[in-house]
Amino acid sequence: MKPSRLALTLLSAVTALLLWPVGGPDLLAGTTGKIAGRVLDKNNEPLANVNVQLAGTTLGNVTDLDGYYAIINIPPARYTVLFRLLGYRSLTLKDVEVQVNETTKEDATLEESTIEGKEVVVVAQKPVVDVNLTSTVITKTDQQIQTLPVQELQDIVNLQAGVVDGHFRGGRAGEVQYQVNGVTVNNSYDNSSTIRIDRSLIQEVQIITGTFDAEYGQAMSGVVNTVLKSGGESIQWNAEALDGDWLYASGGNRGLAYKFRPASQQNYQLSVSGPTGLPQTTFLLSGYRHVFDDYLMGTRLYNPLDTANYTNINARAAAPNGDGKESPVGYSREWSGLAKITNRSIGGVELAYQILYDRVDGRRTDWNWRYNPDGQTTQQTKSFIQGIDWTHTLSASTFYTVSVRQNYFNYRDWLYDNFYDPRYDLAGIAASSSAYYYGAYIAGVDFNRFQQITNELVVKGSVTSQVTHDHQVKVGGEFLTSNLQFGTAGTLTYRQVNGQPTLVRYVNFPPDYPGVQTYYPISGAGYAQDQIEWNDLTLRVGGRFEFFNARGYVPSDPANPADSIQGVPRSFPKRTTPKYSLAPRFGISYPISVRSSFFFSYGHFYQLPPLGQIFGNSDYNKLARLQASTNDYGVLGNPDIKPERTVQYEFGFKSAITDFLGLNINLFYKDIRDLLGVEFISTYNDAQYSRLTNIDFGYVKGLTISLDQRRVGILSTSIDYTWMMAEGNSSDPSETALRAAAGEDPRPRQVPLNWDQRHTLNLSVMLSEPQNYSISTIVRIGSGTPYTPSIGSGFGAQIEENSATKPAGVLVDLKAEKYFTVAGVGMSAFVRVFNLFDATYFNESVFATTGSPYYSLNPVGDRNGLADPTRLHPPRRIEIGLSMNSSM
Repeated sequence: MKPSRLALTLLSAVTALLLWPVGGPDLLAGTTGKIAGRVLDKNNEPLANVNVQLAGTTLGNVTDLDGYYAIINIPPARYTVLFRLLGYRSLTLKDVEVQVNETTKEDATLEESTIEGKEVVVVAQKPVVDVNLTSTVITKTDQQIQTLPVQELQDIVNLQAGVVDGHFRGGRAGEVQYQVNGVTVNNSYDNSSTIRIDRSLIQEVQIITGTFDAEYGQAMSGVVNTVLKSGGESIQWNAEALDGDWLYASGGNRGLAYKFRPASQQNYQLSVSGPTGLPQTTFLLSGYRHVFDDYLMGTRLYNPLDTANYTNINARAAAPNGDGKESPVGYSREWSGLAKITNRSIGGVELAYQILYDRVDGRRTDWNWRYNPDGQTTQQTKSFIQGIDWTHTLSASTFYTVSVRQNYFNYRDWLYDNFYDPRYDLAGIAASSSAYYYGAYIAGVDFNRFQQITNELVVKGSVTSQVTHDHQVKVGGEFLTSNLQFGTAGTLTYRQVNGQPTLVRYVNFPPDYPGVQTYYPISGAGYAQDQIEWNDLTLRVGGRFEFFNARGYVPSDPANPADSIQGVPRSFPKRTTPKYSLAPRFGISYPISVRSSFFFSYGHFYQLPPLGQIFGNSDYNKLARLQASTNDYGVLGNPDIKPERTVQYEFGFKSAITDFLGLNINLFYKDIRDLLGVEFISTYNDAQYSRLTNIDFGYVKGLTISLDQRRVGILSTSIDYTWMMAEGNSSDPSETALRAAAGEDPRPRQVPLNWDQRHTLNLSVMLSEPQNYSISTIVRIGSGTPYTPSIGSGFGAQIEENSATKPAGVLVDLKAEKYFTVAGVGMSAFVRVFNLFDATYFNESVFATTGSPYYSLNPVGDRNGLADPTRLHPPRRIEIGLSMNSSM
């Protein structure tokens, strides 16, 4: 987007925020919580004008005539709450935990005192279950995260009930909204998170796997909202270093020879925070370094730049020309960091700037390149999120927030940076023979060259007001504009020149050799949300309006897509039309006792499909040569699609069985419509082509039962079980076209989706003694996901798709940590073990003839797959580390 257009867009967005009562796709999600309650005397009479203050902060309020109070806009943490009223003994309530978007209820009783007396000090006890929630919300604090055998945000997400390898409650991949400090960080190209977040940066993460409020958008299956840490009023630092390696027995199902490589896993992290020296200004600086070498080692038997015997594979296979050195087939090298500065010098205003940066250089693990690793492409990802947040507290009951963010993501996948590098000509394209090394590449290099860049500007804002003691209203808006680029960064192909195959280059020659294309979609939304807390009844009601404009083109007449058919109506490029949606949301929690409640929630949820899919292969000019009985142009993109839609229902029961044991039972159903799928279009000349449209569908139903046991003595546990059925007409938007190309019936049908894991059990057990030690283990048990069996060979050998189930699997992870102090510095030594029992299978691929990952009834045809160890689960990984922290 040109600078003038960008400035105009930004100005329009700010104007919209100022003028709209509602306005933003992923609105300012909550980054703060609330403490509310009622203050009574010993006769249960309400006390007015009680001063309720959070110690060490400027946050507080006074009770009304009925004794009610509410303190809003509280960052997630543990607080000490002070209750003060002249003529009454002061009350101090310690360890009150505040979580994002939730109300912590703390009632108080004050005793009369005619003379100054000792204050009453009480330690708050968080309920084992929150009976006021109206849907399924899991909140993990930094203290909880530190005790788990996890390293980054995605590890935490995958441990939650109903989540199967990133799929939330049976939804397709890319249906989850990832946010950092209440702002979207999704890459609109594929709807995945733009950035990876190390656990050391997380203050709190909130994972919503059920229905969610109107303030969240551009998601159909779930929300992950991460709140990052901030600097405090004193200098603090913490550091961590770890080293690790793979540990497994030689041979076995993987068929690998084990070698000890103690530096194959390395993590280094350092954070410093505190005051800057400027008035009421704090900072946080954090850096992270990660080194990862995969367990599969390659050997440089062949040098791709040595062209001797390139055309004679048999002779080349017999005479290796490499240096014979070993190197990991796959690896990654990551640098990431966070810089944040916060200023509170303006009365009632908090102004913060932050930048979160991540760079990963690596190479994916591909078994076929193990003897020619220097010929494989490498991947590089550079991403950062930067912006400012302005939060203004207008009164004890009202505040507003305005945020501006830039989300930048740059990914490239190629071997040589220079498209004209002569090494491409010298090495030639990768070559192999099935007769040698199970088809491994032994000559040439990978010609793939792909690039994807997303540069997005997000402007958003919200106003929150505690209108009465039982009504909290929130309205907000967001505008998002994208500069989206993706495609082939130059095509390398062979053509006959003077009778000789010659490598030629095409930088951007559409429609046959398109280069990196650029698109400028825009989107926005607005919402209004009312949270009603009347006595013990909680009601959340809201609505959300969204719009999207792809600002692309499609043929005006799909039957003449390239305007190349003579004697029929003309066709011309037609602008896509804006798409609008209105999504109601509703949730209620109804108490049946002080410790138990039923809840129900319902909502409509809309989301745009990944823009990389709808814009990809969307140049219809390539169909100018389309004739009857031909369809080799792939599935055409379609920027003029509608948002996908899911209607969710959730019903549950929560109960604190005892003070330390909580039960949560959820029933859920999802009706999924307008998913991206494939339609077949006939042209005026009796040809046919396929393109994307809103045609796929599905449904999900399930049950989740969880038990959480708060620490008793040294033991705390949690267990959850999920039964789920996820079915639809296709697991992938292009699946229908692939079935048609294979001669199968392309008509809609309902089959289990690829990630339909019917039974999932997660168990976590912790033995701990504060400031001494902790031992935690996580056990994951999953029934197999579906696969399509084969009953023979030849035509009709496959039966109904996804009609069989893979074997079940079990994974166990462990972390043990010992705490101690050296010279006033808090330290801990820890060990983490992933895949403790070295399981070789957990929902990876199986052979269609047997349903087993270990053997096939067609050993000759499947010889390459049988030899590939990467079809199995990665082996046991052990990491040993040391962490330190200090305050000054």
